[in-house]
Amino acid sequence: MRITFVLTLLLLTCVSAHAQGWKAGVAKVAITPAEPMWMAGFASRTHASDGKLHDLWAKALAIQDAGGKQVVLITTDLLGFPKAISDEIRAKINDRYKLSKAQIILNSSHTHSGPVLGAALPDIYPIAETDQKKIDQYSAKLIEQIVTLTGDALKALQPATIESKNGVTRFQVNRRNNDAATLERLTEITGPGDPAVPVLKVSDAKGKVIAIAFGYACHPTVLDGYNWSGDYPGWAQIELEKLYPGATALFFQGAGADQNPLPRHTVPLAIQYGKTLAAAVERVLSEEMKPLSPQLSTAYNEVTLSLTTAPTRQQFSAMAEKTTGYQQKWARRMIAQIDERKPFMTSYPFPLQVWKLGDQAIMTLGGELVVDYAINLKKIFGQDTFVMGYSNDVMTYIPSTTILREGGYEGEVAAIVYGLPATWASDVEIEILNGMVQLAKQAGVVKPESRVIKN
Repeated sequence: MRITFVLTLLLLTCVSAHAQGWKAGVAKVAITPAEPMWMAGFASRTHASDGKLHDLWAKALAIQDAGGKQVVLITTDLLGFPKAISDEIRAKINDRYKLSKAQIILNSSHTHSGPVLGAALPDIYPIAETDQKKIDQYSAKLIEQIVTLTGDALKALQPATIESKNGVTRFQVNRRNNDAATLERLTEITGPGDPAVPVLKVSDAKGKVIAIAFGYACHPTVLDGYNWSGDYPGWAQIELEKLYPGATALFFQGAGADQNPLPRHTVPLAIQYGKTLAAAVERVLSEEMKPLSPQLSTAYNEVTLSLTTAPTRQQFSAMAEKTTGYQQKWARRMIAQIDERKPFMTSYPFPLQVWKLGDQAIMTLGGELVVDYAINLKKIFGQDTFVMGYSNDVMTYIPSTTILREGGYEGEVAAIVYGLPATWASDVEIEILNGMVQLAKQAGVVKPESRVIKN
């Protein structure tokens, strides 16, 4: 009788925990600079910002499963978090809320109409000492805003249901394979791309949508002016929050490093692409979506990626004499580092992460991730997999083996833009994909061919 009673009690406890289901909480905070500041993303700008088209936001979606495990997805209208700032944010979140790196996704939309952070991309902006002081003050405030935002989302946890599905839209164009200057004459768009629009729908106990997390793999570079904005992702979020009053829309960037919205360069185009993306999300939300069972698993690792051998002092000197702008500035900085006998980095700790919400796999990678990674991860783990780039640390472009071999901006020049002493070694793609496979195993993500098929 005692054994039967204990088993019954355990069963009732498990049923009760499952019946509690998901809990979710959402919060947001405006992060628009209060004064003119240098804008991130383009080396062609000649002065600080002079206005805004709409506010920039940081948003947080906290999720808790039936067993009490928590995660938080943080999305931002920013170019990308450099390692030092990301590490500080995640360390403070861990100190205050006991969430490990595996439980935090820190994603940036990669808008090129947001502020410079910290010491990111040090050679491409003609920043004076007074400019850097503003940047440092803003960055310090941003860190505290995001940490507080996380706590606000956790405090807002309430019973919820979570559903997932992929939509589709196709305004992204592979910029390595299609010339933007002749785009209007092209009758065929070539090159790899990922048209998926991954969507998480979060509803409260009454069925009201409280959060919409969605993504797309495409550079937010429609705009290159001097007004703050989230570019097309900003307008997509605004549109969705109009369509679903009371809901918070959170945009996460995918593997869009070699994908551009074309044509571009006007505000009406940015609004058009935002509404196009929002329409793709709305369609998904209006259809039957996949309900996710309230179980969470997470895994995180930083794999060591090797860099090639840096140029010699003589080679840097030749570059400093022959080039101008950021390339010259970079070469001179490298020479100074050699003269100061400071060794160059030879590898980099690259962040990889896997979440599993019910049976929905979410895979995040750092850096400016080219689309090949999303394509290959989906080949391995299934087309319904959500893939995010620009997560947790944006240190430079992450090219595929093919792009490394071909060179060009994504494969070679970007290392200079981001201030690295050399390009990635040839095994970077293999190391990353192998690392993701190992993390997926830890998180319990099963490859499609390994799934049990029930008749």
